[in-house]
Amino acid sequence: MTMRDEQAHEAASMYYLQGQTMEAIAKHFSISRSSVSRLLAYARETGLVTIRVAPAPGRHSTLAGRISDMFGITTHVTPVSSIHTEVNRLHNVALVAAQRLVDLMKPGTTLGIAWGNTTTEVTLCLPHVPFPGSSVVQLNGAATATESGVLYADALISRAAAAFRARTIHFPVPAFFDYASTKEAMWRERAIRRVLDTIASCDIALFGVGSLSAALPSHVYSGGFLAPGEIAKAQEDGVVGDVCTVLIRKDGSTDMELNSRASGPPTEILRKIPHRVCVVAGASKALPLLGALRAGVVTDLVLDDGAARALLDLAATKGSSARTMER
Repeated sequence: MTMRDEQAHEAASMYYLQGQTMEAIAKHFSISRSSVSRLLAYARETGLVTIRVAPAPGRHSTLAGRISDMFGITTHVTPVSSIHTEVNRLHNVALVAAQRLVDLMKPGTTLGIAWGNTTTEVTLCLPHVPFPGSSVVQLNGAATATESGVLYADALISRAAAAFRARTIHFPVPAFFDYASTKEAMWRERAIRRVLDTIASCDIALFGVGSLSAALPSHVYSGGFLAPGEIAKAQEDGVVGDVCTVLIRKDGSTDMELNSRASGPPTEILRKIPHRVCVVAGASKALPLLGALRAGVVTDLVLDDGAARALLDLAATKGSSARTMER
């Protein structure tokens, strides 16, 4: 441990375990109160301190309880003030999701992450907690017709791996292939096959939902991964968003030509991963989230209260009788 680590550890012990005030700790170290605050923040960021909030009792009448009961999942709803911007909303949800992810991690865990605006923010919020023998694998390709996508995906995957001291496994393929036959040929290559096998054996998957109408544009639709004509055709086909670049309708179905060219794991593969953590910020993503829930690809959901209310309204008014697909 460095001198800063030792000071942060001692300050955190005094503050969280002994209940001492910041003023008392500042006097003990002969530093300012603001310096103590920075030491405590450093202790949280580096994993010297982890803070967990237990689920509230009597959850059945809460937003989280109603969603959990309706879809048979574990739900964490983050209250966010209406005065917050969409960026602040995402950050607050990401903080909770990052802690949920740390709770699920263990030594030797294989974590799969689908790139996107939401998962990027989650990785920025991860504390540094080592899990020996763990791996972080990229769930979907990131290249477009004009860009490799490597830097965008690499930064996200590498940041999560650094937080957990895990090895990284990248997936150097297009987000969407031009031809399904090209994807089929690529999927037979041994190097790609090893990545696909690792994805199929993940213990945890972390992903958001892409939306065609989100307040913060989903990277799949704003980053040139699909041509405007392809997006228009997908909308005509009832697509409301995507999970790991696999396009999805509001009823949870995914049977469409574009998905034969998508690089992300099909829903039948994703459903086999034991813990599937979906993170959503903003009511505009409620519709694709409903599709994801009906597809059965979510086991753990972290979202803000506005998205939670919008989801429950949609489930009650738009095809509420539709059955959740087999999990």
